[in-house]
Amino acid sequence: MDTTVPKKNNRREIFGWLAYDWANSVFFTTVVSALIGQYITALAQAAVGENGVVLSLGFFGTVTAKSLFPYSVGFSVFVQIFFLPLLGAIADYTNLKKTFMAFFCYLGVVACCLLFFVDGSLYLMGCVFFIVANLSAGASIVFYNSFLPDISDENQRDKVSSWGFAVGYVSGSLILVANLLLLQNAESLGISINMAVRICLLTAGVWWGGFALITFALVKQRESVRESPKGKNFLAAGFSELGETFRELFKLKHTLLFLIAYLLYNDGIQTVISQSGVFLSQELFVAKGLEIDTSFLLIALLIAQIVGLFGALAFERISRLTSTKTAIIISLVIWSIIVIYAYKFLSSTTEAYIMSGFIGFVLGGSQALSRSLFSKMIPKGRESAYFGIYEISERGTSWIGPVVFGFVAQMTNSYRQAILALIFFFIVGSVILFFTNTNRAIREAGNTPPEELAGEI
Repeated sequence: MDTTVPKKNNRREIFGWLAYDWANSVFFTTVVSALIGQYITALAQAAVGENGVVLSLGFFGTVTAKSLFPYSVGFSVFVQIFFLPLLGAIADYTNLKKTFMAFFCYLGVVACCLLFFVDGSLYLMGCVFFIVANLSAGASIVFYNSFLPDISDENQRDKVSSWGFAVGYVSGSLILVANLLLLQNAESLGISINMAVRICLLTAGVWWGGFALITFALVKQRESVRESPKGKNFLAAGFSELGETFRELFKLKHTLLFLIAYLLYNDGIQTVISQSGVFLSQELFVAKGLEIDTSFLLIALLIAQIVGLFGALAFERISRLTSTKTAIIISLVIWSIIVIYAYKFLSSTTEAYIMSGFIGFVLGGSQALSRSLFSKMIPKGRESAYFGIYEISERGTSWIGPVVFGFVAQMTNSYRQAILALIFFFIVGSVILFFTNTNRAIREAGNTPPEELAGEI
């Protein structure tokens, strides 16, 4: 077996790394953003009413039909808070980073495929499958992101990260078109809308698992930079490394400031994405006494995906003309405007399509640039541990936002009030980021600011 590790900026390995964005983006677009939220909510509402009680938690209160999916997202990520940083710390002491990534990838794939069997009164089982799939997807991305510093230099990081999101948008768009065609022609094909949705969920899992094989074939395993403490097993070493990581993080004050800002503003971003299907279906259809148009939701998401491709590349260019931090702040100002518009003015499907375009334009840029910027702020040899903390609020793994969204929706019986509450995350995150000295954070981590490097892929 060839154990040779290619140098950074190797085109073949970068292609393999990009393939995982192509593979897993379908889960986040088709499952998390487009279908599973409104599908599970509709099943629950059919069983208990528009906002009836689904589950009683005794002292902790109740879960209603409207809050079921947001709480499911929040719970899946709450579990990750405790276990993703530990996993990352263990990976930094071993050469199992790629192995861990593959394990959680295919655990998520299986759980995603099992969503095909969710129908009728099985909405709680659907929540369980979704929680496992979302948790596993988040875990796999911890290790995926931690490969970014391995395969690219600091001056190429924005470009590689942005292209990762860009190919993910292309992938998501292709499957959304296929899903849209299936849902629009379900009746002529002799199947129900629910069956068509279940087929789409199954397809997302198969696509994710199939194309991930390219990544695991081309991305090479790295030997760990850090040695496991003598006399300690992997678990004990992991806890020790995690403690050391947090102690080091508190010394890297500007890296810590960026991480706090990111955990806030990206929590808002991810909540908008994961709850958009529920928000639009409830406000534009259910609230008006109309039947939910699943095709409309897919078209809205497709618009966001297509525009997102150009947005990711456009913001990479903006970052070169200004700075990565400035480009992120610009995107967050636009995010705040989007939330206000959704609360106050959104009233038709046409307006929803326009809003989807703006969401897509800022989505890729804010996420891709945040990932690449953070990768420059962390010490070598601790990438997995730091990205384990970072992943708490990455794609599909935000937790405070969905809980706030679900709580406000449950208390006010209004999704508009819930969406407006998310502006807190964008405003506070932007302010903290503004006062973060990102170049100082890069130097304090022992790395070189991109403008001091030269070279092209």
